[in-house]
Amino acid sequence: MVNRYNIADKVVEVTSIHAEVHEYCSDYLTDEPADYSITTTQADIDLEREKSAREDEIECIPTRHFSDSYLEELAVYRKIAEKMIEYDTVLFHGSVIAVDGIGYLFTAKSGTGKSTHTRLWREYFGNRAVMVNDDKPLLHIAEIGVIAYGTPYNGKHRLGTNISVPLKAICILTRSADNHIEPITREQVYTMLLQQVYRPADMLKMAKTLELVDRLADSVKLYKLGCNMEISAAQVAYEGMQ
Repeated sequence: MVNRYNIADKVVEVTSIHAEVHEYCSDYLTDEPADYSITTTQADIDLEREKSAREDEIECIPTRHFSDSYLEELAVYRKIAEKMIEYDTVLFHGSVIAVDGIGYLFTAKSGTGKSTHTRLWREYFGNRAVMVNDDKPLLHIAEIGVIAYGTPYNGKHRLGTNISVPLKAICILTRSADNHIEPITREQVYTMLLQQVYRPADMLKMAKTLELVDRLADSVKLYKLGCNMEISAAQVAYEGMQ
């Protein structure tokens, strides 16, 4: 099955085994000419299953069992992420929300509460806030700044929008009894950025990724937020990043 999708301002032609891949990406469907093409095979699906099993072993949890169609969705996005590096664009693990058309990215270790925090933003700002991508946005690092893109791959709750916004800040989220925010340096945040960006196995692409992470750290404001789960956390975070 073959279709084309406009993702992060590039048109990708996807050839897949399972139709679910295309249902997942349906909001990004286009008939524009393709900038590049990717094809998935059963070998790609099997590789994703092996990667998942290794991750479960590392985290000491029972092995999870996923359908081939779900694993193919992962394989498609992995191939997209690999290709987008050539266009100065990286896949980043975080939650991007926009207020009045300006994007803010929250990242943290899994389970810290990124999705909960951006939900507080939506409650606090109402219609002024739009969820861009709740899990794995694409970030284009341009000369004039960073653009955050919604993608079909937006987390288990499918929270996201097919839009792009200028990214103003990246904020490291931590749990705290009281809400407080402070600016941090690129040296303080650099390890976290490397952990959260997609890191390809190819050495040349990894070298380009490191260059893009350097530019990312220099292109947006950087903060660390200690927060609880009260709605005042959204106010403290927003005002602290202005």
